[in-house]
Amino acid sequence: MYHRLWADWYLPAAMPALERLFFSRIPPGARVLDLCCGSGHVTKELVARGYNVVGVDVSARLLEHAREELPNVDFQQQDARDLRLNDPFDAVLCTFDSLNHMLSRDDLARVFAGVNRSLSNNGLFVFDMNLEEAYSADLHQWAVTVDDLNVTLVRGAFERSSQKAATELIWFQKEPTDGNLWRQHRSVVEEHCYPKSDIVRALRESGFSRVESVAAVDAGMESQLGFGRYFFCAKGC
Repeated sequence: MYHRLWADWYLPAAMPALERLFFSRIPPGARVLDLCCGSGHVTKELVARGYNVVGVDVSARLLEHAREELPNVDFQQQDARDLRLNDPFDAVLCTFDSLNHMLSRDDLARVFAGVNRSLSNNGLFVFDMNLEEAYSADLHQWAVTVDDLNVTLVRGAFERSSQKAATELIWFQKEPTDGNLWRQHRSVVEEHCYPKSDIVRALRESGFSRVESVAAVDAGMESQLGFGRYFFCAKGC
């Protein structure tokens, strides 16, 4: 479902920001970790630009898609909170608010500490996260996507008191052997909203001494996906 709905959506919108904050700073040939790489959509762009890429994701199903598309890339199934990678990276990239899926500050700090351990001296860590403005927009409104085999409904919810967000997905999938039969599925994806100050503090406590934050729309990302989203660029000592 993730692959079908969102795989092609993020990168075109984010490209201006990634050009400014990542691609312009990391030369081709650099060793890059695509953290929470999913089905490999951003990984494919990194490979095309000449980077030596390793992709990490917790989902075996998404990694299947990635390996089918990019059989020569080293994809590893790992939890971002417990990174275990042998050789250091020149840069780590983590996109599409993947780190909002860390539901506690301790989990987020574990990711940051693991990334810091995985970077070479003066290595660059770039990632984006949604802040409260993003989660507060268009609440409880259903977005509908239709194709020949699927009808999908998506809506978001946000609880300010707990800073918890959720995306509810309901989809109807046509059975390939019986065009009159549709099967219903439901899924809820949870995220956590962190204040920008908490994110910066967690980065510094994890060993990143230089931290830059940029609103996604100010970095050139289109407003539909960029509103309320921030990019963070961090380096160690």
